[in-house]
Amino acid sequence: METAFLIEKTALVLVLFILTLTIAAYSTWAERKVAAWLQDRVGPNRAGIFGLLQPLADGGKMFFKEEIIPSGANKYLFVAGPSLALLVSFLGSAVLPFGDTIEIFGRTVPLQVTDINVGVLYIFGVVSLGVYGIMIGGWASNNKYSLMGAIRGASQNISYEIAMGLSIIALLLVTNSLSFKEIAAQQHGWHWNVLVQPLGFLIFLVCAFAETNRVPFDLPECETELIGGYQTEYSAFKMGAYMFAEYINMFVSSAVMAVLYFGGYNYPGMDAVNAMLGPTWGPLVGVAVMFIKIIAFIFFFMWVRWTVPRFRYDQLMDLGWKVLIPLAIANIVITAIVITVVDKL
Repeated sequence: METAFLIEKTALVLVLFILTLTIAAYSTWAERKVAAWLQDRVGPNRAGIFGLLQPLADGGKMFFKEEIIPSGANKYLFVAGPSLALLVSFLGSAVLPFGDTIEIFGRTVPLQVTDINVGVLYIFGVVSLGVYGIMIGGWASNNKYSLMGAIRGASQNISYEIAMGLSIIALLLVTNSLSFKEIAAQQHGWHWNVLVQPLGFLIFLVCAFAETNRVPFDLPECETELIGGYQTEYSAFKMGAYMFAEYINMFVSSAVMAVLYFGGYNYPGMDAVNAMLGPTWGPLVGVAVMFIKIIAFIFFFMWVRWTVPRFRYDQLMDLGWKVLIPLAIANIVITAIVITVVDKL
């Protein structure tokens, strides 16, 4: 029994690892295609059909380019920075349910690496570790632009994590659970949390942009002011690790929003489909629905990047401390009042 359990979890981890890498790689291709579409251009079209081999070409270039470490840099921390950023970005997906349980060879297998009863807290803990990869890389580079980008990244992440955490508190008042599996199960059919927490979702969405350093909150790597920010001195695979970490974080953030607010793998008519297709193939439709939601969020991240201008840094901090945090606190108070009134009726 323990051997079968280990085989199931190992296979699930490998599949999730490969899927995450594939989505992150092809997000770079999709980013250029979306930008080209919005700007009436063609985008990548020479490496394979529709440029689908472009991520492989980019990966090969990253692997075979010369690795440069500045003479004044702390060599160990210079390597540790992107390594930590990439490692931490993978950890978040471990607690996310990408589907319901399926039956394989008579065994019921949950499509989730692990279901811990404090999954939401785990995600926030992992997210808070991501800033160390940025800070270590920026400081170890011994470059003032890199250090400034790292400081910006740290202060930005700290500021927006507060508003993000407060937005989740209101959601927890509604769900009474910190388990992603339980939160997803409560949204069966059309009972999506976004319908009862629209303001909380909006706050979480804005904070997700800031946490992933995406436009309009990409101040840590603002090329017009800081050359490349904390990535200025990086090249080859180490720079690729930072880029990959950003796209993996975007994938994980999209998955978290899909599970917390948009029902995860749940969809209308799910019970009828499962009854028709059976306990093996039925839940796989839910997996497809989950990834459709994730891809929709990733497209939205890219759409905003090529549509909205970058904020000034003072505007970035003002939005976090003076707008989002008060809004999140007000959302908690309103949610608590509504729940209390409803319980009294």
